[in-house]
Amino acid sequence: MATLQRDGRAAVAVTPREIEQARNVRAFLGDRSTPAAVTVGAGVGQDLTLPPELTALLLRLVDLVGQGCTVTIGSIPTEVTTTVAASMLGMSRPSLMKLVREEKIPSHKVGSHTRLYSKDVLAFRRAQLERQSKAFEELRALEEEWGVLD
Repeated sequence: MATLQRDGRAAVAVTPREIEQARNVRAFLGDRSTPAAVTVGAGVGQDLTLPPELTALLLRLVDLVGQGCTVTIGSIPTEVTTTVAASMLGMSRPSLMKLVREEKIPSHKVGSHTRLYSKDVLAFRRAQLERQSKAFEELRALEEEWGVLD
């Protein structure tokens, strides 16, 4: 594992062996109904069991590495500007402001500035992706029904 760190960012390159190890860990854990616990040992009698949230993050990371994915980890602020929210949604700021005016996405004012909670922006994005996926599946079903081929 090679790490390049610069300007508060780090890039970690994993080897094929580490990818295989991640696959083995994931296969060992399987699909559990109860979450696995991760315990880290720092010496004799110095064990720490990670909190469930951090365990879930680590296991998701292991899963993605095992799939050979490129993973970016970062924190999202609790509250974002309209410019950042528009970028998160892949749309223009005026389009976002229209959604805000139509109350399709929750917002609030900080002084004279409109702000959105990240959780609301991400929930809107998930719902938007679900609507798109559903529309795509309906289109595919129509194509099959009508016998339309590529």
